[in-house]
Amino acid sequence: MNHSDSPSALGFRMPAEWEPHRSTWLTWPRPEGISFPDKYEGVPDVYAEFIRLLVQVEDVNINVWNSEMEEWVRGLLRERNVPLERVFFHHFPAYEPWCRDHGPIFLVRDRGGVRERAVVDWAYNAWGGKYPPYDLDDAVPRHVAALRRLPLHSPGIVMEGGSIEVNGAGTLITTEACLLNPNRNPHLNREQIEGYLRSFLGIRNVLWLGDGIVGDDTDGHIDDLTRFVDPGTVVTVVEEDPSDENHDLLQDNLKRLRTMQDQDGRPLRLVELPMPGRVEHDGQRLPASYANFYIANGLVVVPTYRHSNDRRAIEILQSVFPNHRVEGLDSTELIWGLGSFHCISQQEPAGI
Repeated sequence: MNHSDSPSALGFRMPAEWEPHRSTWLTWPRPEGISFPDKYEGVPDVYAEFIRLLVQVEDVNINVWNSEMEEWVRGLLRERNVPLERVFFHHFPAYEPWCRDHGPIFLVRDRGGVRERAVVDWAYNAWGGKYPPYDLDDAVPRHVAALRRLPLHSPGIVMEGGSIEVNGAGTLITTEACLLNPNRNPHLNREQIEGYLRSFLGIRNVLWLGDGIVGDDTDGHIDDLTRFVDPGTVVTVVEEDPSDENHDLLQDNLKRLRTMQDQDGRPLRLVELPMPGRVEHDGQRLPASYANFYIANGLVVVPTYRHSNDRRAIEILQSVFPNHRVEGLDSTELIWGLGSFHCISQQEPAGI
């Protein structure tokens, strides 16, 4: 593996989510898609509310299937009184709406007082080939890079945005359950995967947690578990009920985190975040987690689940984001698709 001309060698890195954004990217869900079986009708309103919050602080780019979908979405947003001045549509079709995983990963480098950007186009296989077809979803980063006229780097291995969490300073957290799963890159071992993360994301320090939460069909994405809130601090979810099936696995992750250090050898500061209990539909356990929040410019959008811990989770996140407005938004309809606000969004950092 020769990565001498890799993004890292060129001075690029993946920025932290709280660094300044140019915009947020979304992919609008299709009624014909498989993400929201028999419950699609409640999902567009959740998207509209999410977009209403985002356009207060930054532009929103929406991938749509075609011009008919664009007109329908425009009409829906107008009906919900969502200002459209900062909403931009692109006919970049995708089968499913999980832009965190199929969307572009933007990189930045600072040279001569200018922030330059590039795009990493990881391969996408719908979480281990679970939901074909996915060729259109896999193509989205190439469309966005061409639109923005940005350099495109294609590592040639499978990786999803929801499976990695960075502090922008050289440290990345991920899970063994996802990145070492043979349904992603069976030809690569842990050391080789770390090599790709170092070469393509500017990472110097890779931290590994164990399993993801119950009901997560992504095989353990980190964005339901543990998130950086500043370069040295993470929030991590814990289940307080010992009889809950999430309790032990989250305790194992917490135990690991207590031994971990950042890229400079400093212990991580840990802040515990509660879980919203058992959220289910038709008897199916759903991967509901307050860790699936999205950080926009001066704004943090937190999924809520009509649970008594909603307020507590918002208060904890407000305490670790003192310079942001933290807003709870009901994710009960959205989580039926097995993801929430972080899963549907992808940040585009500011720069040229």
